[in-house]
Amino acid sequence: MPHFLLGFSHSAFLFTILFSEANSEDATMANTMVIQQPKPFVQAITSNQWSSEICDCTKDMSSCCLAFWCFPCFACITAREAGECLCLPLLDGFGLIPPATMSLRVGIRQRYGIEGTMCNDCVYSFFCGPCTWCQMSREMKTRLQPVTLINPHVLCP
Repeated sequence: MPHFLLGFSHSAFLFTILFSEANSEDATMANTMVIQQPKPFVQAITSNQWSSEICDCTKDMSSCCLAFWCFPCFACITAREAGECLCLPLLDGFGLIPPATMSLRVGIRQRYGIEGTMCNDCVYSFFCGPCTWCQMSREMKTRLQPVTLINPHVLCP
């Protein structure tokens, strides 16, 4: 066999070995990736108490500032985020006790299983209206946790 063909066959042999090793690594990685799919993880808040106090408005400064500078806008946005009609807070002007604030606070307490009484809801709604709306907004933001994908088995290279 000529000398230049011997080098060619040796290179072809090495290429065949390297190609087969690369294919076996690809197959192993493909099997590993299919076997170890990430699983959904939800961190649920199951407390039966409010996540913040009525006067903890500074825990969410953007909501606090919006409630301070444009309370009607903030109340309408919060009502919409709670799944209620956008104009619901406008009903608060038609009564001695703000009916929309009180009913939304009761609804949020029932939705999240928070302990309390309608008497407390009435007092907070009447005397601390903006703070009550801020607390409800913070509670909805705290209780709505996004689903995070985790992979407990991280492959080392």
